[in-house]
Amino acid sequence: MVRILGIESSCDETAAAIVADGACILANVISSQIDLHRKYGGVVPELASRAHVEKIVPVVREAYAQAGLSYAEVDAIAVTQGPGLIGSLLVGVTYAKVMAWSLAKPLIAVNHLEGHIHAVLLEQQQKAAAESQVEFPVVALVVSGGHTVLYRVDQEPIPQHPGKFLLRYQRVGQTCDDAAGEAFDKVAKHLGLGYPGGPVIERLAPLGNADAIAFSKPYIKLRGDADRTRYDFSFSGIKTAVVRYVEKYNLRPEIETRLARLRENLSAPLAELCSQQTLDLLASFQKSVVEDLAQRTLAAADDLEARAVFVSGGVAANSLLRKIFSQECAIRAVPVFFPSVELSTDNAAMIAAAAYPKFLAGDFVGLELNADASLPLGR
Repeated sequence: MVRILGIESSCDETAAAIVADGACILANVISSQIDLHRKYGGVVPELASRAHVEKIVPVVREAYAQAGLSYAEVDAIAVTQGPGLIGSLLVGVTYAKVMAWSLAKPLIAVNHLEGHIHAVLLEQQQKAAAESQVEFPVVALVVSGGHTVLYRVDQEPIPQHPGKFLLRYQRVGQTCDDAAGEAFDKVAKHLGLGYPGGPVIERLAPLGNADAIAFSKPYIKLRGDADRTRYDFSFSGIKTAVVRYVEKYNLRPEIETRLARLRENLSAPLAELCSQQTLDLLASFQKSVVEDLAQRTLAAADDLEARAVFVSGGVAANSLLRKIFSQECAIRAVPVFFPSVELSTDNAAMIAAAAYPKFLAGDFVGLELNADASLPLGR
């Protein structure tokens, strides 16, 4: 049994987990900073990195306590190298290097986006053998507050371990501007609905008419490799359309009243503070974003003859997104896989799981490892 400690600190969650053989979660601890950043309507990088410094030691200790292991009873230390906020990443990378050096354990660098893809495989391997077989190639959408990226994922055998595979990634699409989760957050902030925006909008949208407002589809000028860029995403346009809608229908007084009420009472029921017009706006916005994500992802899956579709990242927890992807994939007879809601958002279990095939392949890094805020995945 190979037990790997994973450390994740790319944004505003300090997380540590211990995973055995890339499939069995022995411990999974997450310290969220949502309450810290809520008053600012988004993540403040300096505050995030300071909070990681405060939380990293107790979070790792709690992971070992949950697993019932001593510090020496793990076989490797894995850490998110990037992409993410540089100050936040440096906390995790520095702590992981110190642990690897002091315990004389191998150090494994993991790309945060790769971790989200492995979150799907991690849970599939926990199911019955007949259910856990995922056929490749896979088209994987990683969609979160900081990322909206589309990959073709293939397997590469690990020669010294028959039946074990590394994953290889080819980026086939990405956002040209805002990530989908970022658009949710910015729209929620503009409408005075608080942070994080995704869960708030998902909670309110069912109260509105999703067909009330017809947002235009984003137009992306094809350049270079047209086959590749046609799978790209853009969400700045719909965000601007929401702003213009607010101006056109003079929703600003409602927003100011809502903000004042929330300053008095953060737990005030949001639905009662929103007009039907605002609820319709939220429902239409959410539907438009989700349909665009599904349309471009499934176009890539069709063209690349994918045998399965993965959807992961924080926005993958959205219930409408899961419903639409499930319906469209059923029509195509292509299975779609999502991680659980717990493993959709940032966590360290996915980092430890992604490190397991690297461990088998001997893909270790030295103590010169540094964080990389723009670390790419794939070619």
